Amino acid sequence: MKHENFNMKEHGFVGHLAEPDNGSDRAVIVIMGGEQSLLPGIVFAERLADFGITGLAVSLFGAEGLPASPDRVPVDMFIPAAEYLRNTKGVKHLSVYGQSMGSIFASLTAQYIGGFENLIIVSPTHVPFEGTLPDRKTMSCHSVAVWQGRELPFVRPDFSEEKPIKYKKLPGMQYKVTGMWAAFRKAYDDKQAEESAMLHPEKSDARILMIAGAEDEDWDSAYSVRKIEEQLKKVGYGHDVKLIIFPHGSHLCGLLPNTEREKRLYRMMPFIGIMYKTFGKYRKENLEYFARAEKEIIEWVKQ
Repeated sequence: MKHENFNMKEHGFVGHLAEPDNGSDRAVIVIMGGEQSLLPGIVFAERLADFGITGLAVSLFGAEGLPASPDRVPVDMFIPAAEYLRNTKGVKHLSVYGQSMGSIFASLTAQYIGGFENLIIVSPTHVPFEGTLPDRKTMSCHSVAVWQGRELPFVRPDFSEEKPIKYKKLPGMQYKVTGMWAAFRKAYDDKQAEESAMLHPEKSDARILMIAGAEDEDWDSAYSVRKIEEQLKKVGYGHDVKLIIFPHGSHLCGLLPNTEREKRLYRMMPFIGIMYKTFGKYRKENLEYFARAEKEIIEWVKQ
């Protein structure tokens, strides 16, 4: 496996490439989160390379030339990333994969830049949200995303509620959901703001795979994928669409990090189960969901 790193000053984006030794005419831009995230994008880029697919993980914040936090992140930087794969690496089949916050930017990249065969979003939200300042507690009053210098519409969740709130509307959820989950559901009550901020993957012309957990701890990704599916049906979207909602699924899902390379990450499973309650309660089921999701993703990219 071959690796290559990119920086904002020289390349126009911050990223990490994992390429199969023999190269590949298929590539996926992987969008997760910041440069120092608990689950860095390179782990998933390398996992794609295990299957003979070039992976290019692009960071959203936390590196020189990027915002310090998820706030006003430029979607434009995915243009040089895509051009590098096409023009330098000779990639003929290009996909974009976004997980959690990365789903926003995967959808926006497919929507505004285009030219992607596949859009894959895991544990997604259907709207951009308000950015946060580096303390990760203070909202910025700006959008998390910017396109060509223009802030994109967003919803404003109120995270001031520190105590967990139990929502009876979510079937089967036995624990108290976090203030983050509740804040997003409340933000969606402003239907005008939600409609204005709605992502439009139907403008991508890509085949779309959506994966969510019915008991997502961070936000209601099952609601989001259904909203996107509804929009696609409304416009009579003419490309393949597949929606998978795992019944006891956590926010954690998608590609499965390589067990040999990421032994430290797997040793953290008990700690992760504390942070992500659904994953902790339904660990066996969620590991099975991971395996199924990975199979679905790889097959989707290779079709």
